[in-house]
Amino acid sequence: MTFHDRPIGIFDSGVGGLTVLRALRERLPTEQLLYLGDTARLPYGTKSPETIARYAVQAAGLLVGRGVKLLVIACNTASAHALDALRDAYPQIEVTGVIEPGAEAACAASASGRIAVIATESTARAGAYEAAIRRIRGDADVATQACSVFVALAEEGWLDGPVAEAAARRYLAPLFADKDAGSRPDTLVLGCTHFPLLSPVLETVVGPGVALVDSARTTADRVALMLERAGVASRSLHFPAEIRLLATDAPDRFARVAANFLPFPITPAMVELVDLQQASPMTGPALPSRPLEV
Repeated sequence: MTFHDRPIGIFDSGVGGLTVLRALRERLPTEQLLYLGDTARLPYGTKSPETIARYAVQAAGLLVGRGVKLLVIACNTASAHALDALRDAYPQIEVTGVIEPGAEAACAASASGRIAVIATESTARAGAYEAAIRRIRGDADVATQACSVFVALAEEGWLDGPVAEAAARRYLAPLFADKDAGSRPDTLVLGCTHFPLLSPVLETVVGPGVALVDSARTTADRVALMLERAGVASRSLHFPAEIRLLATDAPDRFARVAANFLPFPITPAMVELVDLQQASPMTGPALPSRPLEV
């Protein structure tokens, strides 16, 4: 296998990063994708920054050991707390998270500079989006709201209807409904990889004139640019390329929840169970022999 034909590695604490995988598949259909969900240790959001970084380095090590050519941290919490640690641990490989691409897209989309961010409690508490946005646009007015219930709604497939809409109105009221026209944000960043599944109900609640920034799609655009600049984009004519799914626990639940995130059916047999304690960047096993083709 040439370097160009190596897979892109995608890592998340669970299934939320499958929105990034889906965006990558749509943006780069000839690229092989290798996804790892660290389902044995989720949620990362309740852990300390030091523990999150340690877990992320271990999980990424398995992907590096399997020969990925680029690493995508498809987890906002890990992007906020582990990006530098991953770059230090694996200097031989390009690494990107989801926060910087989302912040860049938000700054480009906002005419007024008033930007709202919705995220999990851990990501909101870290202030990573605010910091990233203000590095790009120093005069930005950024407001963040933790919306942790959205994660459960996405994983259960409750993407519309009265429950989803009631939760959206409750969370978004401080950002939009309680503001006058001159102070309402014109851009909403979906700062968790689960949240794009709720885009239709969020658009209904915030109303017209508010741009929704999907960090999964903006990350896919960033990856495409990174591959082009490095000259390592796939040269394969096979379309679409292979996808492989790995999990550290409960492949059956992974497959069940993944069905809410992906446009093709998933069964537990398609999810390889891996043990991070038995793999390292130097000794990781070869790529699985039974890829998932979609």
